[in-house]
Amino acid sequence: MTLEDIVPASAHILVIDDEKSVCITCKRILESEGHHVDYVLTGIEGIRMAVEGEFDLVLLDLKMPDISGMEVLENIKSERPEIFVIIITGYATIQTSIEAIKKGAFNYVPKPFTPEELSVAVSNALKSRAMQEENVYLKQQLNQLRDKTGIVGKSKAIEDLKRQILKIAYSNYTVMIYGESGSGKELVAQAIHHSSQRADKPFVPVDVSSLAPTLLESELFGHVKGAFTGALQKRSGYFVVANGGTLFLDEISNLSLEIQGKLLRALETKKIRPVGSETTIETDVRIVAATNRDLYQLVEAGKYREDLYYRLNVIPLTVPSLRERADDIPLLAMYFLRKAGEEDNRLVKGFTTSAMAKMMAYQWPGNVRELKNVVERLIATADSEFIDEKHLPAEITGRTESAITLSTADVPTTVDELKNAKKVLKEAIYTQVEREFVIKALESSNWNVSAAAKLVGMQRSNFHSLMRKTGVRKE
Repeated sequence: MTLEDIVPASAHILVIDDEKSVCITCKRILESEGHHVDYVLTGIEGIRMAVEGEFDLVLLDLKMPDISGMEVLENIKSERPEIFVIIITGYATIQTSIEAIKKGAFNYVPKPFTPEELSVAVSNALKSRAMQEENVYLKQQLNQLRDKTGIVGKSKAIEDLKRQILKIAYSNYTVMIYGESGSGKELVAQAIHHSSQRADKPFVPVDVSSLAPTLLESELFGHVKGAFTGALQKRSGYFVVANGGTLFLDEISNLSLEIQGKLLRALETKKIRPVGSETTIETDVRIVAATNRDLYQLVEAGKYREDLYYRLNVIPLTVPSLRERADDIPLLAMYFLRKAGEEDNRLVKGFTTSAMAKMMAYQWPGNVRELKNVVERLIATADSEFIDEKHLPAEITGRTESAITLSTADVPTTVDELKNAKKVLKEAIYTQVEREFVIKALESSNWNVSAAAKLVGMQRSNFHSLMRKTGVRKE
């Protein structure tokens, strides 16, 4: 679902104002743009219609003859919190506007207003309402996707993977998971375990690449006291810890040839021998392994045992990269957003459509792990309810960030040079801020220069000069 799917081409709008001329003006302006407009002249009737009807937006005057506009706003938001309300009043002050927004109003338009000002305000409200509904839709989809595997996604590639997981989970065959770094191989291994008859037993993940080669044998198979220098007491290895459950060996390609032989023997005999011990221990573990490399290429290069390769590769599964399942990016982003927001008690509600479009177009070389890290970083630095394109890292948006690099010759040598450098840098940064300021105003006004100037409180000629200064062109 995209913003275009949600924004109503013909919105149903209710105007509540005791001045009939204002109501008729709003009706004429908005119906010329394809919207359907009803109006009432009293606050009580306005509350009844807003609560009982199906309206996308309410335009509300603050000064009503029978009941205050604030009371009307409170009643509407109490009964129908999803309805967006724009305040239209000739009595607007900074204080009353802030109070109205605190009570749930989306924005305000002071009287008298131009047709363009009203159109921009309504357009912005409808877009924001659409973004909110889009994020609610994504949350609903997440709740529906809580299947037995625990894997978030509904793309064909992920649905196929889920079916394979459920199909092979109840067997005890060894599984080899292939996939790029960060694609979620451990999550797939967990899904296999939790969908199997071993679900009530331990799931033990081991990152082979993180263990020193000299200690790997001891870590996997355990050791007896005195087996080597530093072995001050007996230690059970991961095979024993995972007994009855699943042992996940990540980055299995990093095993030395010596350990490969011992692992092969353990798989074939279902017995292990702790380092320094003369006796063997029977184990009952299911092995799920993973790698981001082509194991058979390593076999052909003589760096991997062929017999171990076939023992591990009984059931091969491939986890698609994130760029191969781009349709899942909105769901995954919302999942990470909600999870991080709950943990940090943040109130970020979702992503704007432009931000999500950029995220879906990005290649994500770090896959799901990179997406998770980016979302958590955005949550930590968020300054609004919705994450917008401007909040995204430069590598996702394609912005060219200006980096400052100084050679030895560039470093100031006197206090006067330091002051001048500070001034130059301030001007450079301020110019960049000015450019973003102009672009944001134009985007908020559908690139209408007059409306953008009005929005930010500038004369049109001054705003146009700022556009020229910052190199922003309307087209």
